[in-house]
Amino acid sequence: MKKPACPMCEMTEVLDHPEKWECVTCGHEWEREAQPEEPSTRVVKDAHGTILADGDTVALIKDLKLKGSSQVIKGGTKAKGIRLVDGDHEISCKIDGTAIGLKACFVKKA
Repeated sequence: MKKPACPMCEMTEVLDHPEKWECVTCGHEWEREAQPEEPSTRVVKDAHGTILADGDTVALIKDLKLKGSSQVIKGGTKAKGIRLVDGDHEISCKIDGTAIGLKACFVKKA
């Protein structure tokens, strides 16, 4: 746990008490604040609420048009060996040899 700086004199030499912090330099005491929790690993869920992981196989639940193309990927098409990525489209995969980004709300775990 990182010790905070004193809010009065901004010195970093503080004593650690169970309910409070105390500045060694100026003697100011202040209450401890609840420490924010460390962000846990990201959880990605499919359209039915099943948790997805890297390497899973998913199937589309509806027909999807490919952006920038006239192609349509039919519902029920499977993508094997998905990768979970950050961003708007949580899933990176290949369907028929084409790299595609999918939103998790349009797939179900197969």
